[in-house]
Amino acid sequence: MKNLLPKFSHIYIEKDAFGYPLTDLALSKFPKATLIEIDHYKDIFNRTHQDFQIQKGSMKLVLAKKTAPFLYKASDIIQDYGEPNIYYNTPILNCLYNCDYCFLQGMYPSGNMVVFVNENDFHQSVSERLNFLDHPSKPMILSISYNTDLMAMENIIPLTSRWIDFARDQRNLKIEIRTKSALFSSLKELKPTENIILSWTLSPQEICERYESTAPPFHLRLKALKQAIESGWAVRLCIDPVLIVKNWEDIYTRFITEIFSEIDGDALVDLTLGVFRMGKDYFNRIRKREPKSDLFYSKYILENGVVTIPNDDREFAMEVIKKQINHHAPNTQILIW
Repeated sequence: MKNLLPKFSHIYIEKDAFGYPLTDLALSKFPKATLIEIDHYKDIFNRTHQDFQIQKGSMKLVLAKKTAPFLYKASDIIQDYGEPNIYYNTPILNCLYNCDYCFLQGMYPSGNMVVFVNENDFHQSVSERLNFLDHPSKPMILSISYNTDLMAMENIIPLTSRWIDFARDQRNLKIEIRTKSALFSSLKELKPTENIILSWTLSPQEICERYESTAPPFHLRLKALKQAIESGWAVRLCIDPVLIVKNWEDIYTRFITEIFSEIDGDALVDLTLGVFRMGKDYFNRIRKREPKSDLFYSKYILENGVVTIPNDDREFAMEVIKKQINHHAPNTQILIW
C-alpha cells in the first residue's frame, strides 16, 4: 500500500499559522522536514506553471490560516441525499491519494497539500449556520471531505476525530466523512455518534490497481468498513465511480459478491452508486496536461456542463449493479448519483 504516511520533506508555514496546536502537531510529526516561512499559502499553492503529477510524487505540506468563508452551500456536484440543507467545507486542500479519475487534478494547480490550522473557526461557522438554516426543521448535512480524504490524514492531522467530537453536541447536524482510507483503527477508541456517517468508497481490486494505485487496496478498505460497522458506527457504502472497462460486468459481479460475503447489507445506512462524471472545465484541463490514464480518452457526452458516459451506458450499468446488490442485500437502500 503506497503513500499512507508521506514524508513531507518540506513544510511551508504561513506567518499567521504559527502558534496553533495543529501547526505544532504537524511539525512534531516531521522533525527532519525543511521549514519555509511564507506570507500566504497561495504564493506556493497557486503559482502558475506547476506540474500536478510531478508534485504528487513528492508532496509538500503547507500549513495555513484560512480566512472566511469557512462554509459553502453545496453545488450540484455534491450528492444531496434528498436533503435541503447541504453544505461542505475545506479543512484540507488536496488528497493524499491520486486516483486517475479525481477532479482535484483539474481543480487545483498544485499537487501539494494545504492544511488549515485554525480549526475552531470552521467549527464556529457551522454552529452559527445551524441557527439560520433555510429549512430549520431539517438537519444540516455537512461534507468535510469534499476536497480531500480527511481520514487518510488522521495519523498526521487528527481532524476527523475532532470533527466527530464537535458533532456530538450539535443536535441538528449530520456530518459525512467519505474515505478510501484503511485507517479506521485511528478512530477505534471513539464512541460512535448517530450524527456521523462514515462513508467508504470501495472499488474492485482490478480498478484499485489500475486507477487508484496510491490508495489502499480493496480488501483493506472493506476490512475497515466492516470494523466500523461492528463498532456501532453509521456506515455508507459508495461504489462510485463505476468504471466501464473491459469485462466490467464480471469484475463488478465478483466485487459485489465479495462485499456481501463479509458484511450484512442491512447494517448499512445506505449505498450510493455513480458513474464517471466531471465538470467540463476540470476534464479539459486534465486532458490538456496529457494524462497517462485511458479514462480521459473514452466515449463521453457533455450533459449540463458535466462530462459523463452516454445515457444508455449509464442506465445499463446502474441496472446491472443494482441487480447484483439486490440479489445479495435486497433491503439495502440504493441511491444513484
